[in-house]
Amino acid sequence: MNDTQAYYESSRCLFCYDAPCVNACPTGIDIPLFIRQINSGNTIGAARTIYNSNYFGNACGKVCPTDVLCEGACVYNLQEVKPIEIGRLQSYAASKAMDENVTLFETGKSNGKFAVVIGAGPAGISCACELRLNGFEVDIYEAKEKPSGLTLYGVAPYKITNDDALKEIVYLQDQFEFIINFNSPVTEKKDFEELEKKYDVIFLGIGLGETSQLRIRGEELENCLGAAEFIAELRIEKHNVKVGKKVIVLGGGNTAMDAASESSRMGAEKVILAYRRSATEMGAYGFEFDLAKGVGVEGMFNVSPMEIIGNGKVSGVKFIRTKTVNGKVENIEGSEFIEECDMVIKATGQMKQRDILSNIPGLKLDEKGRVIANPETFQTDNPKYFAAGDVYNGGVEVVNAVAEAKKAAKGIVDWLIG
Repeated sequence: MNDTQAYYESSRCLFCYDAPCVNACPTGIDIPLFIRQINSGNTIGAARTIYNSNYFGNACGKVCPTDVLCEGACVYNLQEVKPIEIGRLQSYAASKAMDENVTLFETGKSNGKFAVVIGAGPAGISCACELRLNGFEVDIYEAKEKPSGLTLYGVAPYKITNDDALKEIVYLQDQFEFIINFNSPVTEKKDFEELEKKYDVIFLGIGLGETSQLRIRGEELENCLGAAEFIAELRIEKHNVKVGKKVIVLGGGNTAMDAASESSRMGAEKVILAYRRSATEMGAYGFEFDLAKGVGVEGMFNVSPMEIIGNGKVSGVKFIRTKTVNGKVENIEGSEFIEECDMVIKATGQMKQRDILSNIPGLKLDEKGRVIANPETFQTDNPKYFAAGDVYNGGVEVVNAVAEAKKAAKGIVDWLIG
């Protein structure tokens, strides 16, 4: 948005009392307040309102599913009027503060406590900011060479640029002065033991692992890859990534939509989204599927992959047709068919970090491999460890990770400081 667009869009807001948009935001940003501030010319004040609640204010303005959160709750929807463009206004204000390098925060007076954060994604960075605000010394260990986690490596490029994602981290790091150690994975038992001796508390923000295996024949073939890995490569290598002429994306979640959309945008002649249930049963948001269809993606439903065909390289997928009976997917006998393609992207979810987490004594996981923690304080059964984000919730949105991490940081403050 430019200044004129922001002024006229902010003028449309009704500044509702007990605004439903605020209740729909996991971080509870005072949306009517920051929109009023924009409208009155106090854009930096608007940025402060945003960042007080959400340290990823700019990123969330771009990558949040606003259609089903704040904008989806806007009262204008009840009048069949276009809702306020809250996400764009949010990014507008946050970008202004970053561009002008305005200092919004000062670190708290040192309390003598040392915290280590594992993972420089939305959860880890947010926890670090909140702890620095409360006087903690904070070191972050990040396995990759760049920060920002999901917003850099896991979100489709058309939603947010690498520059936007990294710029916000630099902006926060300049104010909060936390230290990030890159290319520093913490995976072994001895790694955790060393950190336990050195720090008063450990925050786990390690996210999820690689794309889960389907356990069918042909997954090892060339040009068969996971959606998470495909998106990560796109974000780093950009236009140098090559896609097939005909791509089949397996899955029905939001990551599948991102992979399908990007394949089409990268020049694939045909992209098919194949899902084992019906279109109405997909886990993806409806607007995400609409975006995918808008760039030429086709849907193929009630089909389940049996085998990936090829001789060294992908040449097709063998499917069987399915039906849903009492909520369960059943194969239709004798309905097998082969759909030719030269690339397969598996959007079948990501593996939990069980192997890494098994090295932490006393840490408990649920049946799905998620860390069990107090939902109010986010402290785990090993009291020295706190956890939030995908490692705790199993994989939701960036804004959820930010909200949980802020609560976790407050839990740490209460535990160590009182």
